[in-house]
Amino acid sequence: MNEASKRAIEDLAERDGRYRFEAYAFIFEALGFTVEKMGRAHLSDEGRHISGRDLLAGISEYAFNEYGPLTRAVFAHWRVFQTRDFGEIVFSLVAIGEMGKTEHDRIEDFIDVYDFDEEFDWKRRRAAQKSIKKT
Repeated sequence: MNEASKRAIEDLAERDGRYRFEAYAFIFEALGFTVEKMGRAHLSDEGRHISGRDLLAGISEYAFNEYGPLTRAVFAHWRVFQTRDFGEIVFSLVAIGEMGKTEHDRIEDFIDVYDFDEEFDWKRRRAAQKSIKKT
């Protein structure tokens, strides 16, 4: 993130007041992770575009890798409590020109995609991960 983008996002976070700056920065990290994982990093901007649901899946995996059992606590610190909050962050970034969207992208794509308590259940995720490694 360049300095101008950082300032614009800091201003957005301060002006909006709903989410901490770190939540906005995390979205960019999770987006990069997701685009890379989907094998689209080498494509043009248009080709790298992903859906809200794809981003939420990437957010889940990236957060699990980065924060492990602290994921829910980190998100709560950022005042992010549901998938819609990530959509609000994304669309706020779109509104200030820091992210792009297509005519098909909608805030509704982010509503109730998964429950944080279930999705970020550390014990369940670790057990599933171990089970996959055994096969």
